[in-house]
Amino acid sequence: MLRSVTGKTLFDQRRALLAWSMSLALLVAMYVAIWPSIRGQPSMSDLLDRMPEAMRSLFAMSGADMSTPTGYVKIELLSFMGPMLLLIYTIAAGAAAVAGEEDRHTLDLLLANPISRTRLVLHKLAAMALGTALLAAVMGVAMIAEGSLADMGLPVGAVLAAMLHMALLALVFGAFALAIGATSGRPGLSRAVPAVVAVLAYIVNGLGPVVSWLEPLQKLSPFYQYAGHDPLVTGVSLTGVAVAVGTVTVLVLLAVLGFRRRDVAA
Repeated sequence: MLRSVTGKTLFDQRRALLAWSMSLALLVAMYVAIWPSIRGQPSMSDLLDRMPEAMRSLFAMSGADMSTPTGYVKIELLSFMGPMLLLIYTIAAGAAAVAGEEDRHTLDLLLANPISRTRLVLHKLAAMALGTALLAAVMGVAMIAEGSLADMGLPVGAVLAAMLHMALLALVFGAFALAIGATSGRPGLSRAVPAVVAVLAYIVNGLGPVVSWLEPLQKLSPFYQYAGHDPLVTGVSLTGVAVAVGTVTVLVLLAVLGFRRRDVAA
């Protein structure tokens, strides 16, 4: 059982991951079912255009034409709902990885086996990354397969690019939760702080174009690396991928250093 902490963690999450996958597929199906009633109706885009600029800019991928399949998906799924759901999963997984084990008094059992603290953190990260990749893949496949039933005609490559960037966005905040949990041992703190920071980062990215004093901060937001280049239209951004991977690497390094330097509660 302890031969691979990654495998054991994923095995423990098997029911949750199945429920998450089914829920995401059903969520996409709901939006696909609504699409035929919106297809080709410019009134939906007119409604968005009449919104106050600040409110309109809070859509992470603003400026979309909701009467087209790509614009509809960007606004309904990729701007808020999709990222929010993946962030809920990764923040919960990151908080449970070390701090959750410690709170359940199972961490000392793990560490009693021949496994280093560094290896434990890396295995927990790997499990979180694989779970996130699974959920992003389910959402992407559902968008392509279910969308084809409603003649949405979403470009496969662009959808995969958007899912890649969404998964990396979620992993940034999951790694943040992991770092706080590994350093403090407090699961509540490791859930609350990344959630608050995620909300602030979303607001900074959304309002950056319309609030002058937020504009310099916009490119620091992980949401900008996710949506700033509009992956559903332009594809993968190597810069965005590099920044996200670099951020996760730094956070995991902090998690390892913090975990190795503190005593674990029995």
